[in-house]
Amino acid sequence: MKQRQLLIAFGVLLTIAAFCVAGHSQTFPAPDYFQQLFRYPHVPTQLPGPQSLDEYIVNGKLRLSLQDSIRLMLLNNTDVRMNQAQIDQSGFAVGRAYSPFDPVFTGSFTPQRSTQPTTSALQGAQTLSQLQQQTAFAYNQSFQSGTNFTVGFNNQRFTTNSSFALFNPSFTSGATFTVGQHLLRGRGYLVNHGPIMIAQRNLKQSRANFEAQLNDSILTVISQYWSLVQAEKNLAVVEDSLHLAEESYKHDKRALELGALSPLDIYRSEATVAQRRLQVIQAEYAVKPLEDQFRRTVGADLDSRAGALDLDLTETAEVSGTPASGDIPTALEMAMSKRPELEVARQQLANDDTNVYIANNNLQPDVSLSGIYTSNGIGGNVIDASNGSPVIVSHGGLLDALDQVGGFGFPTYSVGLTLSLPIKNHRAEADLGSALVSKRTDLYQLRSRQQAITLEVRNAVHQLEVSKLSLAASSDALNLAKKSLAADQRKYDLGAETIFFVLDSQNTVQQSEQSYVQAQIGYQLALAGLDHATGELLEHNRVLISDAIH
Repeated sequence: MKQRQLLIAFGVLLTIAAFCVAGHSQTFPAPDYFQQLFRYPHVPTQLPGPQSLDEYIVNGKLRLSLQDSIRLMLLNNTDVRMNQAQIDQSGFAVGRAYSPFDPVFTGSFTPQRSTQPTTSALQGAQTLSQLQQQTAFAYNQSFQSGTNFTVGFNNQRFTTNSSFALFNPSFTSGATFTVGQHLLRGRGYLVNHGPIMIAQRNLKQSRANFEAQLNDSILTVISQYWSLVQAEKNLAVVEDSLHLAEESYKHDKRALELGALSPLDIYRSEATVAQRRLQVIQAEYAVKPLEDQFRRTVGADLDSRAGALDLDLTETAEVSGTPASGDIPTALEMAMSKRPELEVARQQLANDDTNVYIANNNLQPDVSLSGIYTSNGIGGNVIDASNGSPVIVSHGGLLDALDQVGGFGFPTYSVGLTLSLPIKNHRAEADLGSALVSKRTDLYQLRSRQQAITLEVRNAVHQLEVSKLSLAASSDALNLAKKSLAADQRKYDLGAETIFFVLDSQNTVQQSEQSYVQAQIGYQLALAGLDHATGELLEHNRVLISDAIH
């Protein structure tokens, strides 16, 4: 009955200690506990291929909208995948921070056989032979309050051929309960939980950093998309201009054949055709590097089939409705609440406060209170050697020892108070000074980031206003250039002007069309730039961090 009580008490203590760290440590026993311990982890030797590219292959081309491009970038971009790893590493760091509070169970079995000659009749045998079998189990647990708890059980089986042994074999058992508590240095939840809080904030910092990197990556793919659209539009403009020049050259050639044009006047039209054909060639090869760069961003270069296809970008730069406007105070307020870079700085300042508290606590004396309680027991065959020859008086064994341990009839207990008072603690003083300097430095970094974001927001708003004005002005200029070309063409057809004025008007129309395309693309980029500055780029493009992480 007593041994059952002891085992129940021992199990209750282990259960209480285990539940104190529930959710923070590895659960034992688990169905696959040992399988996890001895199973070698799967180590990948190659990376998976790009995803979802086949969904956008239409009529032998890679057809992409702006949102499609952003999605493929999130799925396949190598830099995005690499940046994601910082979140995974920070997540493991949180688990590592709990390691000081992981429960530890230890067990040992140490048999020892010894044989030695004797030098005295009091040793009870001419050749003394002994067998010791030591068994020990212990459970240790540290808590975030600064408390340490240990419960242990040990048993020793001892057999000898000495005639003077009172128990042979003998079983000596003991159960020990030890509790220690830091009273000054290392006491309290914040001091011991501080590294975990820092690791959790570092995880939040990693997520905010990843959000900032995604913000930049999305702005990059948007810029590349519109730059490629602009290059293709410019190619179309110069091709149209070449077509007009060729029509003018054909007209002059027919006039020359009919004798209505001097042979010296044909060279201007012919030179213009050659010049614009050169512009077409240059525009074509200006598109190709932009396409290659864009393919790398969306991961199309990782697929030999998709990477060889022509790109079909479906977005148009036409501005429908009234162009958007920016308000600096509203944009600044939005940026200060949503920019992930500021969240990184705020989490770092919180870590600085925790580090200052821990460093200040380390300056205090180390005062520890400990209590130890041990219950002892002994059992075995009782030997009576009073009549000259050993006789077994009563039989016993391990259960007798456990009965005595469970009955707590032979206790040993003690209380200890330990003081460690450093006369000078240079390391703790330096740690506190470094923590205070880090806090001050991070405050300056926060202010610097706020200033940089304020400047970025102001520039983005100004750029949006400039792009709106440029869009309107370039549209008017293009309309006037087309009217001027039509008038000069009419005069030329009537013989009132030479081909020079028509070709010059064609050049003006070409330049105006290119300026108008540039203004349209500039407006789209200005909108994206303002969203990036205010931290709304992910939200406006329907991107969530949870969706971007796999």
